Amino acid sequence: MNRFLLVLVCVCCFQISISQNNKIPFQPLDVFALEWASDPQISPDASQIVYRRNGFDIMKDNSKGNLWIINTDGTFNRKLTSREVSESQASWSPKGDRIAFVSSTDEGSELYMYWIKSGQIARLSQLEMSPGNLTWSPDGKHIAFTMFKSEKPPVVAKMPAKPKDAKWAKPARITDRLKHEADGSGYMPTGFTHIYIIPSEGGTPRQLTSDNYNHGGSLSFSPDGKHIYFSANRVADWEYNFRNSEVYKVNTNTKEITALTSQQGPDYSPKVSPNGKQVAFLGFKDNVQTHQNTRLYLMNADGSNRKMVSGDFDNSISNISWDANGNGLYCTYDEKGNSKVAHITTNGKITKLADNLGGTTLGRPYASGSYSVANNGTIVYTQTRPEYPAELAVIQNGRSAKLITNLNDDILNHRELGETEEVWYKSSFDDRDIQGWIVKPPNFDASKTYPLLVENHGGPILNYGDRFTAEIQLYAADGYVVFYPNPRGSTSYGEEFGNLLYNNYPGQDYNDVMDGVDYLVQKGIADNDKLYVTGGSAGGIMTAWMIGKNNRFKAAVVAKPVMNWISKTLVADNYYGYANSRYPGQPWENFETYWKFSPISLVGNIETPTMVMVGMNDLRTPPSEAKQLYHALKLRKIETVLVEIPEASHGIARKPSNLISKVAHTLAWFRKYNAED
Repeated sequence: MNRFLLVLVCVCCFQISISQNNKIPFQPLDVFALEWASDPQISPDASQIVYRRNGFDIMKDNSKGNLWIINTDGTFNRKLTSREVSESQASWSPKGDRIAFVSSTDEGSELYMYWIKSGQIARLSQLEMSPGNLTWSPDGKHIAFTMFKSEKPPVVAKMPAKPKDAKWAKPARITDRLKHEADGSGYMPTGFTHIYIIPSEGGTPRQLTSDNYNHGGSLSFSPDGKHIYFSANRVADWEYNFRNSEVYKVNTNTKEITALTSQQGPDYSPKVSPNGKQVAFLGFKDNVQTHQNTRLYLMNADGSNRKMVSGDFDNSISNISWDANGNGLYCTYDEKGNSKVAHITTNGKITKLADNLGGTTLGRPYASGSYSVANNGTIVYTQTRPEYPAELAVIQNGRSAKLITNLNDDILNHRELGETEEVWYKSSFDDRDIQGWIVKPPNFDASKTYPLLVENHGGPILNYGDRFTAEIQLYAADGYVVFYPNPRGSTSYGEEFGNLLYNNYPGQDYNDVMDGVDYLVQKGIADNDKLYVTGGSAGGIMTAWMIGKNNRFKAAVVAKPVMNWISKTLVADNYYGYANSRYPGQPWENFETYWKFSPISLVGNIETPTMVMVGMNDLRTPPSEAKQLYHALKLRKIETVLVEIPEASHGIARKPSNLISKVAHTLAWFRKYNAED
């Protein structure tokens, strides 16, 4: 962390009130002390769990993670290897005698093997790029994985040879691809992702797929090991038909690829049944709308007799895996801002098994998390509550979930966190029930009213929930009641609710947020004269829209917004994906609609003092969007300031110091306009 940030954190003067048990509120530097579990993998016999234990490096200002292993009853939690390098993607062999994993250094990533009985480790590969989607063959003799293979970029003009030792400018960078850059990673190298297979004892990887298509999804072997099922977009005009993908199988000997689905839309994540007769997969028929539920499908191994299994279920299914007897599949879904682990039979009967999946996104309370299942049905998953990030929880013999880790006891046991409370209220537009949460300041006094900080979520096709959130806890620790709603367009409330923003965004989601503000004021929880608002990405759009629609807020922080749908649509890394699903047609075909829904169209109404914040390397909502708001407010002589985060992409808070900086700047701006100051 640099000296400026340390000074800024100190200047912020977060309120520290000592409670009767001598606990203090959550502090900025506590962010660096947080740990969380991810990607738990239970052994076939349910005796042990290997997982990734994550934390932050305060000296290098980044996240770090190693593999740990723990008995299923919570005993003997220890590091898997003695290596102090990044480790991930642990995968048990079918017999449970070995663990394959990926180890990464600055020089690259390689496949490694760990033997359970001896504790020995060996490197299996010498790869050009990082492997992904590690999958064992049923006999344990091979491991399949995906890996990017580079290709030469196009050449338009041949340059003359430069003189010896001449220092010319770097050569021109040329692309003819529809998608050529990605937020967070920048300019994309030329090439495609393919499927490879390698002996589990080590050797030379053999490439199974070919042609200029990407094959980057999860893999599933047939029981006899002769085929690998995967998803890809190998259709004609695949670049422009980007929403489509199909399920395929590739013969591991002949490399012959067979297409098994042909529905227009995404078909992906195939999983072969234990007897090899059926394949389950996820997808939906693409109706080109804002939100569609992801469905579970079944088909025969040859692609025949396709049927939808989850058609009556009004939420998206994800993360499927077969049960041991092939009668159904485990899965996850979000419902009303809470993520679940469930089981669904091949006839479509769904049974919830666990609540509170998540906790691997520490900054804000988005959905996340994963699970795995042993042969006897024992489940391990990452569990979160507002009081803690992801811990490991185990479900055995139909009993309630049991936490088996407590990674943050050393820090959170000595902090007084803000209490999270669920709220429901009615939309003034159409009387719909709208859900949100408030986080109260530590040592909340119900006889008082508090300043209200509205935190709008991104997406907008995402959801907030009752999950741990470092950013919101820091806001609450500074004395605010923090309100984070799930207005229309949010997921986990059914397809119709999520699709209410189709060709209408921002729309009545604005009313939903303001109705929540009014509800909290009427309840006497929030002070109507002390309202503040912030949000990032789609939350930044909503924040800018709100202050363009009313002048009720004392101050606003608009983070990484879209201000102008015309410029955003043609500049962002995902520029090609907006036509018809966001608004009808392209900007030059429907200028009036694109402009009508652009927050910059309301800038003439803004009187609210506004901080504008953006990552300088943001390719999703480029800095030019934020600058449009800042420059417009400067021209109108509205109080404003532009905060640019160096080297940050759309995920401003990816570095822990940037998370602290984001919160510190937001609170400093709000404090400047506190009526009591």
